[in-house]
Amino acid sequence: MMNIVDLHVHSNKSDGSLAPSQLVDLAVEKRLSAFALTDHDTTEGIPEAMEAAAKHNLCLSAGHAEEHTLALPSGEPLLPLEVIPGIEFSTEYQGKDIHILGLYIEYEAPFFKQQLQDFVDSRTVRNQKMCANLQGAGIDISYEKLQASFPGSVITRGHYAKYLLNHGYTKSIPEAFERYIGNRAKYFVPREKVTPSQAVQLILKANGLPILAHPPLYHMSDEALDTLVGILAKDGLIGIEAIYSTYHQAEERHMRSLAQKYGLCISGGSDFHGSSKPGLEMATGYGKLYIPETILDDLKALRPKTIQNNRKELDHGETSKP
Repeated sequence: MMNIVDLHVHSNKSDGSLAPSQLVDLAVEKRLSAFALTDHDTTEGIPEAMEAAAKHNLCLSAGHAEEHTLALPSGEPLLPLEVIPGIEFSTEYQGKDIHILGLYIEYEAPFFKQQLQDFVDSRTVRNQKMCANLQGAGIDISYEKLQASFPGSVITRGHYAKYLLNHGYTKSIPEAFERYIGNRAKYFVPREKVTPSQAVQLILKANGLPILAHPPLYHMSDEALDTLVGILAKDGLIGIEAIYSTYHQAEERHMRSLAQKYGLCISGGSDFHGSSKPGLEMATGYGKLYIPETILDDLKALRPKTIQNNRKELDHGETSKP
């Protein structure tokens, strides 16, 4: 049977529930050959995940297999695991929240780390304003209390929802969004975001592969989505997430046809968040997700060309300076 991958996974460094090293253990149990850690606007979990995967792979090498702490119930052999350094950028386009995945990013590059810090700063300003709004509604909340409840995480609206649920202000996560923090809710505060094109260009500059995440979730008309994909393809978009946990067959066909029209690769991921999205599993989604390793092979094949093109653009930029 062909190896499988999952190119869209979240840890507790953003709004997932599992630590990066726990994701590695789960990926091993699921017999994945690779997964991409794509937390929201942060790369904080990547070193931990890569270290755990390296330890796993070392234990599988000759003379170390007996040191491995995991064993599959089926008795099947464990597979080596690749952790793909990634990110998921939240961007804005015509009033809609559009997500751009970056795979194989050089996340330690100084310019990239500075840009992420700018994103964190914009989130902090938004979060302080939104906490003040919720305080006005009689809710015992502050940005400091949110941070204390979710240490080490980039605070997202998912964390607000959990906080409201855990403190008895709502009875469910959906209710928290509907009453307090959804886009149309009274207490919601938007934050300044980059455009999808800017995110694509930033990922390319970091020698990564930019992917348009789960387009059907944006509820755009076919014409509007086609226009967006066309724009991003000119900007250097590499692929579209054509395989995803919630897609119907017609949606997958549509994504594949868009990819073909604009000469893009297809990508696929579960968008696993752990307990934050109950019933949604890594690798299999809601039970029927299947992402063959060949999807990743096609993406990998583009990376040398992408890096080469980036170097040419950087060289051109240097030589064209006055």
